[in-house]
Amino acid sequence: MKTILSTPSAPAAIGPYSQGVAAAGRLVFVSGQLAFVPETGELLSGPIGEQTARCLRNVEAILAEAGCTLRDVVKTTIFLKDMADFAEVNAAYAAFFPENPPARSCVQAAALPRDASIEIEVIAVRG
Repeated sequence: MKTILSTPSAPAAIGPYSQGVAAAGRLVFVSGQLAFVPETGELLSGPIGEQTARCLRNVEAILAEAGCTLRDVVKTTIFLKDMADFAEVNAAYAAFFPENPPARSCVQAAALPRDASIEIEVIAVRG
């Protein structure tokens, strides 16, 4: 059994996928989030720390739709256009996971949709 997650508080999917999916009663999978501002559809192009925060606020909105918070996240994957941004991304990321952070992978990608600099996806467990 799966439930499709959709909220106007996060950017709409830009392809044939869902913002997120809740499955097996407790698992929540949030699709990769770019630094889109939901209200304007604008992709942020400022400092990578601001883009990281925007991605994670988008993730938070989708998690909320599933009845979760960032505290429920067990795994994150970060895709970076440039690994030279790693330290600044870490600093912004740490503000969202101040204690007991989830497992994480961070990789450099040759290209991201819309020529974005960062994309973040998560897996959470409800309750």
